[in-house]
Amino acid sequence: MSTTDPGEAPLARRIAERADVLTPTELMVAEYLRARSEEVLFATAEQLAKAAGTSDATVIRTAKALGYSGLPELKHDVGGYLVRVRRPAVRLAQRIEHAGESAGLLDSVFAEAAERLAETRRLLRTEEVQRAVDLLAGATEVVGYGVGISALVAEYLTTRLTRVGVRARAAGATGFRLADELLALAGGDVLVIYAPGRMLPELDVILDHAAEVGARVVLVSDSLGARLGDRVTVALPAVHSGSGLTGECLASTVLTDTLVLGVAARDEHRSTAASDLLTGLRGRLSSPPPRRPRVRDGPAP
Repeated sequence: MSTTDPGEAPLARRIAERADVLTPTELMVAEYLRARSEEVLFATAEQLAKAAGTSDATVIRTAKALGYSGLPELKHDVGGYLVRVRRPAVRLAQRIEHAGESAGLLDSVFAEAAERLAETRRLLRTEEVQRAVDLLAGATEVVGYGVGISALVAEYLTTRLTRVGVRARAAGATGFRLADELLALAGGDVLVIYAPGRMLPELDVILDHAAEVGARVVLVSDSLGARLGDRVTVALPAVHSGSGLTGECLASTVLTDTLVLGVAARDEHRSTAASDLLTGLRGRLSSPPPRRPRVRDGPAP
């Protein structure tokens, strides 16, 4: 495995800045993590500890001594750096190589999923989630926007909100087609933008138009919250995968479930009525059509 450039990698910079305060064991573990950055992305604390000849508690303590909240944030920092310096094809090849070599692939995938969700939960502020729920519950219409894979979670949000009685629609166009999807946006609406990390050109247009018509905006993003925080009503973090072992929308989908359940709890009568109507419509759609009486040709005998 190749290593990162210690002159550019954020992990290497942190090690250099804190070398004087790290214990000899922590410095040894930190240098091990720096030298094997790709392996760090795919390994659990226990696996890293075994490879470094130490304990998983020491690995976690080292991450915190470097200024991270824990191993998940360290992985996130390393993964973000590798995304910037490695071509997508190279990163894919590394994931395939790891999948073929790892006897504990199942554990690795589920461990990363658990780490991402735990880190997202740590970053989420309860009051901001409640504020987002209040906005969605009181919206005239909710518009979920996402591009690419994020379009799937935007559609998931709007489908689930519709099922609890909230008027909602999904949008995911780019270029000139986006103009048609923005036409109906109005002051009482809430726009939920799923934008994991890339600052798409369309986001500037969307945010400017939302401000012009008075629509509120909820941003769900891995890294754009700080950049766009003053242009949105609420910014909610959803931690991305550093290694690519787990799907882009994992954390944002779980966060979406939280928001929808919160909206349903705000107006149980509305939610129950919508659920009953949905069940009734499904029942009618699943029932066989009534048989029509057979019409005979010619006069009856």
